Amino acid sequence: MAKLAIVYWTGSGNTEAMAQAVDEGARDAGAETELSFVTDVTADDIAEYEYIALGCPAMGAEQLEEYDFEPFFAELEGKLSGKKVVIFGSYAWNDGEWIELWSKRVTDAGADLVADPVKAFAYPGDPELEACRALGKALAEA
Repeated sequence: MAKLAIVYWTGSGNTEAMAQAVDEGARDAGAETELSFVTDVTADDIAEYEYIALGCPAMGAEQLEEYDFEPFFAELEGKLSGKKVVIFGSYAWNDGEWIELWSKRVTDAGADLVADPVKAFAYPGDPELEACRALGKALAEA
């Protein structure tokens, strides 16, 4: 059974809803999960996992949230080599390019991005939540 970490940051609840759907999909696939808000864990805590799901909305000029999530991810980034990873998040005032940039950072760090990222414009609807469940399942079965 896969044991996986799901770490997210949310400001309005959009990415939290996505994280909960990823968690649901992973658990339904038989995984043991640890769902955490980014400030409740450290990069070292998460680096212990082989399977990692990361969620963060786009902020500012197509970037990760800068006060909590970006410092966490920057520290984790050097520890991702060989890990199985998925990413997800929401956006509202841009075109969603942040997820492409983030995907590149994940793969450049040597991680195996096991499924395409999931992004939602504003609050995720049923299709995006179902895609997040599928993302959790894909990670659990990777």
